[in-house]
Amino acid sequence: MEDVKKITEKIKKFRDDRDWMQFHDPKNMAVSIILEASELLEHFQWKTIEEVEEYSRQNKGEIRDEIADIALYLFELADNLGINLIDAMEQKLKKNEMKYPIEKAKGKHTKYNKL
Repeated sequence: MEDVKKITEKIKKFRDDRDWMQFHDPKNMAVSIILEASELLEHFQWKTIEEVEEYSRQNKGEIRDEIADIALYLFELADNLGINLIDAMEQKLKKNEMKYPIEKAKGKHTKYNKL
């Protein structure tokens, strides 16, 4: 939990040192998360599973940077909205456990309302 607080403070300092809070409203942050996720997806577009495995090994740094970009925006958005990201994830996991009980969902990719 300390790591989350530490990185969030670093993100905010980076933002505030540049006077960017004026641009970091929830809509723009959500848009930025999607844009960065699209950049991540671009690394895998049109590749077979085998090609993805090889590409991922050779381009791990670039992929890591895209994942980090997504996380940076996500952590800041959660903080800006007063959402404890760790608590939110834990609560969502509990909800998912209810929606996807092991005995119905194990080994299946079926959506919860079709199990």
